[in-house]
Amino acid sequence: WGSCNVLAIALGNTVYLWDAADGNTSELVTLDDDVGPVTSVKWAPDGRHISVGLNNSEVQLWDSTSNKLLRTLRGCHQSRVGSMDWNNHILTTGGMDGRIVNNDVRIRSHIVETYSGHHQEVCGLKWSASGQQLASGGNDNLLHIWDRSVASVNSPTQWLHRLEDHTAAVKALAWCPFQGNLLASGGGGGDKCIKFWNTHTGACLNSVDTGSQVCALLWNQNERELLSSHGFTQNQLTLWKYPSMVKMAELTGHTSRVLFMAQSPDGCTVATAAGDETLRFWNVFGSPEVAAKATRKAVPEPFANVNRIR
Repeated sequence: WGSCNVLAIALGNTVYLWDAADGNTSELVTLDDDVGPVTSVKWAPDGRHISVGLNNSEVQLWDSTSNKLLRTLRGCHQSRVGSMDWNNHILTTGGMDGRIVNNDVRIRSHIVETYSGHHQEVCGLKWSASGQQLASGGNDNLLHIWDRSVASVNSPTQWLHRLEDHTAAVKALAWCPFQGNLLASGGGGGDKCIKFWNTHTGACLNSVDTGSQVCALLWNQNERELLSSHGFTQNQLTLWKYPSMVKMAELTGHTSRVLFMAQSPDGCTVATAAGDETLRFWNVFGSPEVAAKATRKAVPEPFANVNRIR
């Protein structure tokens, strides 16, 4: 969900754009079978440019307003690009080959740094708000913290912390909006835990067994709350109070694991995408009363059927 209030959804070989302001859906691109399917999408901070990771190891950069392909990044990976995150003009890509690459999209030779530490697919990538630290999670059950200040161009950069506490794949990663060095991570089906880390020291501050696979994590931008999405058996969303980790709500509706969550620019609405091929909207983080009234007047349509829990 980009900063210009447009949601990008990849389904098979096609990337769709849904404008939350007017509810209109458009098609950004449909790719040929030899390059697709689309394996990741990520909006740049400007909300206009979008990166599209592909099964054939390439990454395409698109201008969403003119529907133009700006460039294709090649040579970063050997196989599919399953995770991406932006840090200003640096696009960081994670591949099934275990490689993490920083790409400066402004220059011809775009590969500026590589991070080497995972020996299986990189399934989670998140930059901290400061742009100084990168968290990466892998199918090898490893969580790495990388520091931009010690990144190297000529040789693979050494990690700041290698955290081996999870016992399943680490896909869910979320940096805390009110404490810069606090990271939440979630483990897959063999782990089921949300863990909290001090990324300066590498210390694990807390671990909570959720009872099911943790697929994604999102912090509330306005309150001290964390939302987690899950797989087998309930495919639910759970809202937690932080730091007590008291369960405040459980939201059900999806019929298979909730792989992705994205937050609206105002932080109030969460979109979830699951293996059941449905997209659902939840008014889970509430909203200041004034903003809520304005939204209701301006756009009655898109969120008319939102599940409201506040």
